[in-house]
Amino acid sequence: MVDQLTEEQIAEFKEAFALFDRDGDGKITSKELGTVMRSLGQNPTEAELQDMINEVDADGNGTIDFPEFLTMMARKMQDTDTEEEIREAFKVFDKDGNGFISAAELRHVMTNLGEKLSDEEVDEMIREADVDGDGQINYEEFVKMMLTKFRVAMLHDRSLHQQILCPVR
Repeated sequence: MVDQLTEEQIAEFKEAFALFDRDGDGKITSKELGTVMRSLGQNPTEAELQDMINEVDADGNGTIDFPEFLTMMARKMQDTDTEEEIREAFKVFDKDGNGFISAAELRHVMTNLGEKLSDEEVDEMIREADVDGDGQINYEEFVKMMLTKFRVAMLHDRSLHQQILCPVR
């Protein structure tokens, strides 16, 4: 499965891994996972975080290393995102609930994930997804973006339906 990933996809997943691996030690701990989830408005318990890690922790050391992360992401790429997952992801970005993702909302979520983007980078992301040219991303445009270039991988505990976005550029 992992052997079917392109070099570009592996590089993108390395970037996503770095967003979680806050201290840069090559492992994602339950604490680091919790920090990212809380920045996205989730409030998981320590037990829920540990369950999420255990789901992909192949060597059983209590953390997720890059090869484990890569295996999980390769699996997720083969899964088709459900309508509900896409709607939930849209809600994370659409902070004011008006049905559109503005440049400010996009910047806010990306900043919370540790991605400091320039105004130009945010504008470019909006432009690439903004099919109707109104300067923001509606739900239909978001779905298209999710299923194509900006493939968003979700890490979630199936029983709890806790979801977290890993933006990948």
